[in-house]
Amino acid sequence: MINDFYRQNIILENEIVKLVPFEEVYKEQLKDIIYDEEIYYTIECKNEQELDKYVSVTTNQREVGGSYPFIIIDKRTNEVAGSTRFGNIQFANKRVEIGWTWYGKAFRGSGLNKACKFELLKFAFEKMEFRRVQFSADSRNTRSQKAIKKLGATQEGIFRSNYIDSSGESQDDIYFSIIHSEWDTIKRDVFKEFI
Repeated sequence: MINDFYRQNIILENEIVKLVPFEEVYKEQLKDIIYDEEIYYTIECKNEQELDKYVSVTTNQREVGGSYPFIIIDKRTNEVAGSTRFGNIQFANKRVEIGWTWYGKAFRGSGLNKACKFELLKFAFEKMEFRRVQFSADSRNTRSQKAIKKLGATQEGIFRSNYIDSSGESQDDIYFSIIHSEWDTIKRDVFKEFI
């Protein structure tokens, strides 16, 4: 039985970003930003056929209770900027992973990621009342690692051969976390502009 969490229509927003449930209706807007070799995927997305697969797999994740994916909208331009999700959700252990995040090239370094992560962290800690939020980044993806550290997350370690990439190769992930007892301080110090 799928947890009722996945049936919710979760919308998170502040003055910079709006997160809405990932749905197929956004495919055309994703097409404008997703064909980018700098984006790390576990599936290839370099043409329309691969985009169809990505959209299908992503929407199916929510339907089967595997993750809760979002479309990221930049409220300053009203454009689809990328995607992110809650995954590896452990309700009994009050733990969730925020990840699978990517942005179109024009939206990187714009402050959108910080605004997005604030809304996700606030929801995880204050609405879901979870005790741990974790993040992971491919060991080669230094841009993502830096972005996660800027959120106030603690680097915990390397998970060797943690996933198989789109070319069939095993890759290492670096894991980070923020725990509930740290959230108030991190919210005040790192995300003060959103409070």
